[in-house]
Amino acid sequence: MKELKDKVAVITGGASGIGLAVARRFAADGATVVLADIEADTLAAAVDELAAAGARATGIHTDVTDPASFEALRDETLSLHGAVHVLCNNAGVAAGGPAWEISLDVWRWVLEVNVFGVINGIRTFVPTMIEQGEGHVVNTASIAGLIAVPGIGPYTASKHAVVSISETLLADLAAAGAPVGVSVLCPAFVRTRIHQADRNAPEGIDRDFEQGPSAQATWGVFGALVEAGIGTEVVADAVRSAVVEERFYILTHPETPEWVRGRFETILGGAAPSPRSSRHPDAEASRCPDAVVP
Repeated sequence: MKELKDKVAVITGGASGIGLAVARRFAADGATVVLADIEADTLAAAVDELAAAGARATGIHTDVTDPASFEALRDETLSLHGAVHVLCNNAGVAAGGPAWEISLDVWRWVLEVNVFGVINGIRTFVPTMIEQGEGHVVNTASIAGLIAVPGIGPYTASKHAVVSISETLLADLAAAGAPVGVSVLCPAFVRTRIHQADRNAPEGIDRDFEQGPSAQATWGVFGALVEAGIGTEVVADAVRSAVVEERFYILTHPETPEWVRGRFETILGGAAPSPRSSRHPDAEASRCPDAVVP
């Protein structure tokens, strides 16, 4: 896909953060953007902002954990715009604390949004892209999908899954001879509201899951480093470039190759992973010795 002008892009988690920044960037290239999000008020505000800037934007309330909701998103998008050229599976949530202290409900919630949200998107939209003979899928993972990260077990597990699913999807599409591209986004710290993900926790989940002493310690550091991260517009530029250049891995931070290299050298050397090797290299300078990487 060499250009985005007059293309239709569907972006989950599109009402804020990376999703909204990608929508702005795609719209600047002349794309029609469809924002899918579970936060209705935030979604309406995002669409209003884009429309006021002259973008062609639609908002569709979507629960990415629900296959029927995803199918409704596809059907409404096709009804309104006739095609879907780019799908950004971007919706995501996180939870912190020692793995044995995080409740099963919270584990399931994070995996449902971060993993099954991607699976539902692929199963719903990729057949349409194959049929129309053109398309590109961008799955939002994280640096936590490439290295081992303590303190945010559900998030890390989910993002490793997203990287693997993306690699497999690319191979499956190539084997089928399908003209659909794939990219996987693996940023480190970005200024988003991922550390406030509990605002979207469903009913039945204890909203105090981050209030234990261990979880508070981890989550306080996590939030501070997220707020000090790079801007979402930087990530959006990288996503746009990857789509038009048909590039698979989207690495937004210059430190990422060294982090990944260190992890695989440990694996190949047969050593056990060190928790310190998984911590953010700027942690000491930030006086956050237990900093985790998102």
